[in-house]
Amino acid sequence: MKKLTSNDIRTLWLSFFKSKKHAVVEGASLIPVNDKTLLWINSGVAALKQYFDGSKVSTDKRLTNVQKSIRTNDIENVGKTNRHHTFFEMLGNFSIGDYFRKEAITWGFEFLTSKDYLGLPLDKLYFTYHPSDTESRDLWVNLGVPKSHVIANEDNYWEIGEGPCGPNTEIFFDLGPEVDARGPELLANDIDNDRFLEIWNIVFSQYNAKAGVKRENYEELPSKNIDTGAGLERIASVMQMVPSNFETDLFTPIITQLEKLSGVKYSDDIVSFRVVADHIRTATFAIADGASFSNEGRGYVLRRVLRRAVRYGQKLGMKEPFLYKLVQSVIDAMHEFYPYLVGRKDHVERLIKAEEVRFLNTLNHGEELLRGALSASKNISGEVAFKLYDTFGFPIDLTLEIASENGASVDVKGFEVLLEEQRERARAARKNLNSMASQSEDLLKFDQKSTFVDQQFEVTATVIGLFKDGVKVSESDEDVSAIFDTTPFYSESGGQVSDSGFVSNDELRAVVTAMTKAPHGQHLHHLSLDYGLIKVGDKVKLEIDGAARRSTMLNHSATHLLHRALNDVLGSEVSQAGSYVGPDYLRFDFNYNARVKEEELERIELLVNQYISAAVPLNVKYMPLSEAQKLGAKALFMEKYGDLVRVVTFAGISTELCGGTHIDNTSKIGAFVIVSESSIASGVRRIVALTGLAAYEHLKTYYDTVGRLSKELGLNDKKDIITHVRSLVEKNALLNSELTARKTQELHSIADRLAPVKSGMINVYLDFIGGVSRDDLGIIADRVRSGDEAALITLISDGAQDFSVLVSISKPLAKKVNANKVMKALTATFGGSGGGRPDFANGILKSFPERGAVLTAIIKVLDE
Repeated sequence: MKKLTSNDIRTLWLSFFKSKKHAVVEGASLIPVNDKTLLWINSGVAALKQYFDGSKVSTDKRLTNVQKSIRTNDIENVGKTNRHHTFFEMLGNFSIGDYFRKEAITWGFEFLTSKDYLGLPLDKLYFTYHPSDTESRDLWVNLGVPKSHVIANEDNYWEIGEGPCGPNTEIFFDLGPEVDARGPELLANDIDNDRFLEIWNIVFSQYNAKAGVKRENYEELPSKNIDTGAGLERIASVMQMVPSNFETDLFTPIITQLEKLSGVKYSDDIVSFRVVADHIRTATFAIADGASFSNEGRGYVLRRVLRRAVRYGQKLGMKEPFLYKLVQSVIDAMHEFYPYLVGRKDHVERLIKAEEVRFLNTLNHGEELLRGALSASKNISGEVAFKLYDTFGFPIDLTLEIASENGASVDVKGFEVLLEEQRERARAARKNLNSMASQSEDLLKFDQKSTFVDQQFEVTATVIGLFKDGVKVSESDEDVSAIFDTTPFYSESGGQVSDSGFVSNDELRAVVTAMTKAPHGQHLHHLSLDYGLIKVGDKVKLEIDGAARRSTMLNHSATHLLHRALNDVLGSEVSQAGSYVGPDYLRFDFNYNARVKEEELERIELLVNQYISAAVPLNVKYMPLSEAQKLGAKALFMEKYGDLVRVVTFAGISTELCGGTHIDNTSKIGAFVIVSESSIASGVRRIVALTGLAAYEHLKTYYDTVGRLSKELGLNDKKDIITHVRSLVEKNALLNSELTARKTQELHSIADRLAPVKSGMINVYLDFIGGVSRDDLGIIADRVRSGDEAALITLISDGAQDFSVLVSISKPLAKKVNANKVMKALTATFGGSGGGRPDFANGILKSFPERGAVLTAIIKVLDE
């Protein structure tokens, strides 16, 4: 068996399927484009989903790719097994209504066994199939596979919700009885094991799954497809003859560098090395593809992965930021196939280092809280878990993992209740929403031309297609989707929202409720009929909301001008990370690693208004992508472009690839004002702005507000407001300082009046104080402790439904008496919860704490 590098395998795969007339498709960004159902591209087919669900028609029927993917549903297994990863690469070959079972299996056998390709020994290969799919079984056997190596398995069926589904055949490499003495029965019974390594899965997508319909009654798809996925890391481990994926050339540069940084050998802590190596690959590629850290969606997933890596790094003695130092080793291992990583190295390192610093600043405090909770109980309360998440940035997974290591449990339900307002963040990170829409045979076949006219707000058009739930109809008197020979309605794309408006003639009127694109690119109008009957062949008037479109055009053109101004002021490396262009406002997200200063924002706003005043005309041209790139046209990194592109130019200001609608001269934008600038994720900033009449109204509101303030303050000149307000702020601060000093004095007086009860050498202070906060109780306790080195102080304040309790112990006494034990005794007696440090604890008591009972509980702890 020949030894192959990971890049050898990628190259062989693509060249093999290219020889079988497959178009080689460049791997997509990890961040899905125009697909809100996925957080990440998580398989080879996910990036080609639109071709399989029929929402778009591919010009090529045979495709092959190498697709980077992210999945975190098994993150707890990463490092503990030889094969689990959060980032991995899938080798894929796909047929969209072209070849099917026979070719897929025959070519699979050739690639696996031919000496020109992998050359794997046949006696090491095993194949599973669905019991109903005897055709696949017979094909494998006829190719020379021993019958004993072809095994039926009821689980060999791919189905995720409604839509395309079908049986699949899986290919395994036998690592031998030295790994597991059990044999092929492991495959027959679908028993998880380390002996038989799954390296390839071929799905025969031939049925249309429907809710409520038995599988054997599923209808055949109008277009049968092949979807395959082979794991690069697993094939590499076989071809490089190493015991796990982590010993392949995909990981060894990272592990070697981590050994140098930590001074620890891989063999001394395999799990920690594997976790760090896997997670830094995920973080590097995700950030390079445009992701960033945040507390929601994919940003939360990314944060969760990186913080898990930090903690495992600490097990290797890494107490300072170190993950960013591994980025270069990831690039060393991967740049040959992913050269774009080199140019994004600095950006990736900056974001990772900043996130490490952010987490390390809170990690120790969080672990201190967690250790305190673990010492008090083997069950981590929901309150503690939520505080770890909300205050210290601990993902719940991390809390669960640490608790498990210490033989403790976590009140996850309690955590989720407290997380109610934020639960979308956590849930969105785990949702598996990659079910495919059902195919519409009629829309797939409908290829009549429809023309979009972007400079007309009203046109007369002919109905050329009507579809009810994807089925072609000739007429309809209810909600229906329509395609016209020409249309002024824009379909949401590139950040610009869809148009709204009406379809009408003398006999009908319909509201356009939404716009999408049909598989062949026609604009598909979703209509809600107010009255009448719409028929194919009807002449109708299409009328968009002109005011909304005009405002949208102003905002879209202003977005281009803003992009240029950002480059001029902040630097050419600033790039677009997302946008919203609607009639109400524009939003522009961009990659930048610092807060934009006030003077920079003023300069940006001024530049945009200067571009507007320059009255630069719009120029739109269609040209080959290569020609547009030579012109320096800006393009979105994550966007896929065809060979012919639309180039929008405002001469001397901006040249961008754009399919949106624009005003014909910058002067028509009128005015531009920045409303806000903020951070939406680590390394990503957002500007919200207004144009035209909306900008005037915004400025007028501010002007009127300043006028009213001047009047209220009795000022004749509005310019004096700042000076006057500063004076008021200073006076207010002085008053607050005096109030705080007075209140502290009163609290100290309360402390000085407290009298202790003697218990041996300990002075027990107990008092019930109404109308004060928990912070106030702390000030009283600190006053007592400062004057008594043998003080045990318990202070209780009544609330509406419960009672705040504070236990504080003088530092010298804390070595003998633990405040947590006192708190535990009180909550056990009166109900409630609480905890803290050995010398200081806070809590809540649920039932009325009678003085004598409180004192008895305290003395009992002291007598133990």
